[in-house]
This record gives sequence, C-alpha cells and structure tokens, in this order.
Amino acid sequence: MYIALLFLHSLFKWFLLFILFYAIFLSFKGKTKRLHFSKKVNSIRHWTATTAHIQLMIGIILYTQSPTVKYFLKNGINKWNEYAFFGVIHVFLMLIAIAIITIGSSRSKRITTDLEKHKTMFTFYIIALIIILIAIPWPFSPLTHRPYIRLF
Repeated sequence: MYIALLFLHSLFKWFLLFILFYAIFLSFKGKTKRLHFSKKVNSIRHWTATTAHIQLMIGIILYTQSPTVKYFLKNGINKWNEYAFFGVIHVFLMLIAIAIITIGSSRSKRITTDLEKHKTMFTFYIIALIIILIAIPWPFSPLTHRPYIRLF
C-alpha cells in the first residue's frame, strides 16, 4: 500500500501544480483585463482547493507510513538531512500552502466584486505556489533527492 500511495502522491503533485498554475493564469488574466469571475474560473478555484485537499490526505497517510519519517520520529533532528526534510520541512510547508489555498479559495468565493475575487485568488494562490515549489523534494534539491515521479 505504501508504494501505491507514494506513486499516487507523486503523480497527483503534477496535477495539483497544473491546476494551480492554470488557476493563477485565469485569475491574473481576470484581474488585468477586469473580466467577469465566470463559472469556469469559480470551478477551477473550487477544484484547485479540492485537489490540494486530496493531495494533503494522501500525504498525511504517507507521513504515518513512511520509513523515512518513522526513522526521523525515532531519532529526532541530529542534522538537517532528508529525514529532517520529510519529518519537518516538507510537511510544515505543505500544510501552510494548503491552508493558504483554502483561505484564498474561501475568501474569493465570498467577495462580491469580480475584480477583488480575481485579485484575492491570484494573491493567495501565487503565495501557495511559491511555498509548494520550495517544499517539493526535487531531484536537484540539496536536502533530498527524489525523482520527478516515484515509481517505487
């Protein structure tokens, strides 16, 4: 089960990044051209937050099953390495990013003017994207080395 969840989490990462980029693009276009906050944009706002929450649920399950995290929890931080990255940095930054996406989605849903909806969605989603890009274990990361898609 752990391997399947790892693959799913790795694959879902790309879907989340794609939909987040698309939501940012739509909100940027909407705010610069002062477009109506259409049903399509609202749907993308909703599905971006939903995708982030699904990714969070998969990540929480992985966190409880991961041998890397288990080792970290047993031995603690003795130096900043991949154990500390997955035990603290990754989970902490991703929780913050998903909270920001949730707040941005919720606020932009409740605002009455279209321009403010676009601005709010853009601002919150771009901040979340930056945090997510920092927290992803890229193959070129100095703290940990993971492939773009985990197969095993």
